[in-house]
Amino acid sequence: MLVTRQMLEDREVQTLAAYATLSRGSQGRLYPEPESETRTAFQKDRDRVLHTAAFRRLEYKTQVFLNSQGDHYRTRLTHTLEVAQVARSAALALALNETLSETIALAHDLGHPPFGHAGEAILNGLMEKHGGFDHNAQTLRVVTQLEDRYPDFPGLNLTRATLDGLAKHSRLESGRHSLEAQLVNVADGLAYSAHDLDDGLRSGLISPHDLRGLPLWEHLMARLNLNPDHLSEKDRRTLQRELLGWLISDLVAASHARIVAADVQTAQDVAAQPHTLMAFSEGVRSGLRELGQFLRAELYHHPLVVRQVAQAEHCLHSLWRAYLKRPGMLPPGAQARLKQDGLERAVCDHLAGMTDRYALDEYRSLHGVS
Repeated sequence: MLVTRQMLEDREVQTLAAYATLSRGSQGRLYPEPESETRTAFQKDRDRVLHTAAFRRLEYKTQVFLNSQGDHYRTRLTHTLEVAQVARSAALALALNETLSETIALAHDLGHPPFGHAGEAILNGLMEKHGGFDHNAQTLRVVTQLEDRYPDFPGLNLTRATLDGLAKHSRLESGRHSLEAQLVNVADGLAYSAHDLDDGLRSGLISPHDLRGLPLWEHLMARLNLNPDHLSEKDRRTLQRELLGWLISDLVAASHARIVAADVQTAQDVAAQPHTLMAFSEGVRSGLRELGQFLRAELYHHPLVVRQVAQAEHCLHSLWRAYLKRPGMLPPGAQARLKQDGLERAVCDHLAGMTDRYALDEYRSLHGVS
């Protein structure tokens, strides 16, 4: 039997919640084009994201630790895949559009620069007088302009529903967009906290003793009957697995309760909500907030990580000055955008697209360092 797009769309109508975003409700594309005969519009979006150069480069972009510091630490790519897994799991449980959730998750960090959030802060400072830099806005720039793969339009020509999910990903202050977009935003924070905690413990930069007194940590220790003074490698893996399961379950249950309490029946009802509906319970939200404060103080500002930030700052500042002084060193694609976007934005786009490794190699090449 051949499964057609029509059959897949009919299946969504039959199986998804009435407030989910249907592929038939994708709002079309900026540039009209025929849809696939065997894929939904959101499946087509997802596949286009997966085949971009920007997606492949995520493998060599920092999450917390530089890619060269170990084979098992998260990179921006593995973080992205983990966000997609959380979003898909929660979407299935809530009868939301799993494919749209996955697509937004896979694309949400395409605009992230090298060297993690330090790189973003550095580029924002360099671009202070030229419109600034934000990785969420850069993601939209990547998928609507910078990816040059098709002869008939710039970017990927994703559906408006996917673009809306990406545009609203960072700071969701109202419910005037899909539950799938809201879900990815929460899944990003969930994965970020849980996986940075795991990497921090794996690296030894934070210890179980450091975490004593944090309600979320104490709850997990009691729930799993673990001894923090004798936490084995297998215990750490168990901890990570159970933490993720617990957080996803809480997100699903709390979000469903909010949907029911708001009497949401359709996607239009979602758009009318004054607040987001995807959220943890108050207790878990408070625990994650405290965990985030701990990670910022003890992991992200650890001397080893701060040393990475200094290295990133020196590298990006040096490359910025070099390209502004000699734009002819920019690759052809960046040079082609000089007239349209201006020198500073073209240089910023080029730097943002670099991997950690490429940026460091380019720095060494410019300065004759082996």
